[in-house]
Amino acid sequence: MSGSAIVMMLVAMLIIWGGLALAVVNLRRSPDIPHTDEVSHEI
Repeated sequence: MSGSAIVMMLVAMLIIWGGLALAVVNLRRSPDIPHTDEVSHEI
């Protein structure tokens, strides 16, 4: 692989894994679990 291909691969990996890490941190700070009083029991 050429040097520019390796740099582009590293940039893409950082964007993907960084986005995943930010999503996990965001979910841990404010989980998207509905409260029991907000859940409707209608079917």
